[in-house]
Amino acid sequence: MSPTRPRRAPQASAKLSAARLAAVQALYQGELRKAETEQLVTEFRRHRLGQDIEGAPAIPPDEELFADIVRGVAAHGTALDDAIRARLPANWPFERLEVILRAILRAAAYELESRLTTPARTVIDEYVEVGHAFFSGGEPGMINGILDALARQMRPGELERGRDGGRQAS
Repeated sequence: MSPTRPRRAPQASAKLSAARLAAVQALYQGELRKAETEQLVTEFRRHRLGQDIEGAPAIPPDEELFADIVRGVAAHGTALDDAIRARLPANWPFERLEVILRAILRAAAYELESRLTTPARTVIDEYVEVGHAFFSGGEPGMINGILDALARQMRPGELERGRDGGRQAS
């Protein structure tokens, strides 16, 4: 009989997913408005996180994860952009990516690099899902391919060790 790992409650997982989506939205807004990082974090905490969306109740996000992603992308932006840029086809410059696509890739790259307790496959799956929220074409596939390549570079061997890389989701 194999040991079973405790799983996170669906509510906790949903809060993490909501935090990732909110972080992407904040990064998008920040790039468009050239807003300061702390201003974005404060604005989202006060006015956007957990607010109903078109009358439907929103899941309150994990505010710690949200803030960590937004601050982490701001602090490590150049290195993250360089890592993403290196995974793009030669004929597809980084600047050609849509702003929301850059936000998704930056947030995911930050998590892959800095939040090592979250399995790489979880990070990839979560941000592919975020991509589906914004795109109906081939962009989610592009996100998957770039993040897979980044994960293999940033976390050598983890994807080959099994579905969760021996880690628990967070």
